[in-house]
Amino acid sequence: MTSSPQFTADLTANGSTQAVDLNFQLPDPEDERISEMEFQQQVEAAWQVCDRFDLQTDIWRGRILRAVRDREKKGGEGQGMGFLNWLKEQEISKSQAYSLIELADSADTLLENGLLESQDVNQFSKRAFVETAQASPEVQQLVTEAARRGDAITRREVRQLSDEWTAMTSDLLPDEVKEKAADNTIPTRYLAPLVREMEKLPEAHQETLRTEVAHNPDVDTLKQVTAEAKYLAKYLEAANQVQVLNHDAIDLESALEEALRVGCLNAAADLVNQAAQLEQTVAKLYTAWQRVNKLSERVYVDSGASTPNLRSLLAHLEPLSTETLEVQLGDPGSPLSRTIRLKILPEEGL
Repeated sequence: MTSSPQFTADLTANGSTQAVDLNFQLPDPEDERISEMEFQQQVEAAWQVCDRFDLQTDIWRGRILRAVRDREKKGGEGQGMGFLNWLKEQEISKSQAYSLIELADSADTLLENGLLESQDVNQFSKRAFVETAQASPEVQQLVTEAARRGDAITRREVRQLSDEWTAMTSDLLPDEVKEKAADNTIPTRYLAPLVREMEKLPEAHQETLRTEVAHNPDVDTLKQVTAEAKYLAKYLEAANQVQVLNHDAIDLESALEEALRVGCLNAAADLVNQAAQLEQTVAKLYTAWQRVNKLSERVYVDSGASTPNLRSLLAHLEPLSTETLEVQLGDPGSPLSRTIRLKILPEEGL
C-alpha cells in the first residue's frame, strides 16, 4: 500500500480541528449596515476557506489517481487501459488527471523534503501552491519559510519572492540596479521580465543592454530595455527561420544595430517575423495545392458520365487545382472585393 505524507485538514480561520462546514453565513449584499470593508473581509475569508479546501481536495484526488495509474502499471498486460477506463467513468480528462497527479507529486516532494510541515499547506491558496511547486528550489525555500512563519501565501506573494530572488541573484542585472532594488528604490517586479527576455539573447546583446541599464538605473529605462530585449529576441529568432535571409551577402547583426540606431527595431522585428510566417504559409499552400491536384485526378478517374454532380464539383474546384490559383476576397458585388491570382511555376521554370 502506498503511503503519502499527511497534512492537517485545518481549514478554519481560528485553527480549530473540527470538520469544516462549508455552509457559510455570507453577508447580505443589500444590507447597508455592513460597511464595504467589513463586507470584503467576510467574503474574502469565505473565499480563502474554499481555496484551501480545493487545494487539499485536489492533492488527494491526485494521490488517488496516481494509485489507480500505478496499480494498472503493475498489472502488465492491458497496461494503462484500466486507468483510462477509470478516468472515463469519473468523467476526468487525461490531461486533467495528470495535472492533479503532478500537484500530488509536488505536495509530497515538498513535505518529504522537509520544506513544509503538514499544517503549513493550509497557508497556501490553490494557485499559489501550484506556482510554488513549479518554482526554482531557491524560491520554494523562500516561500515555504514564509508559510512556516504563518504568512498567508497567494500567487502575489510567490511572484514577489520570485522577483526578489531574481533581482538579487541574476548576473544579467548590473550592481547599480540590484542596489536600488535592495533599498526599494526600484520595485523588483520590473526586473524579472527584463531578466527573462535577456536570457533569450546572445551574450553580446546581453552586455549591451546591461550597460544601458547600468548608465540609467531607473524604472523608465528598465521598461524601455525590456521592450528592446523582447524585440531583439523576436528579430533573432525569426531571422533564423527566413530562408531568403540565409545568404552570405546579408549581415543580420549589422542590420539589427542600424535598426536600433534609427529607432525602428520594433518594425524590423515585426517585418522579419511576418516574413517567416509568409514563407511558412507559402510552403503550406504549395503542399495543399499538390494534395488538391492529386485528389482531383483520383476523383476524375473514378467518376464518369454517370456522376454529373461529382464532375460539376470538380469543375468548380478547378480554380484551386490549376497552375494559376484564383481566390475571390469579399462579396463579388462589393466595391472592396478583389480577385487574388497566384501562379505556381513548374519546377523547370524556377
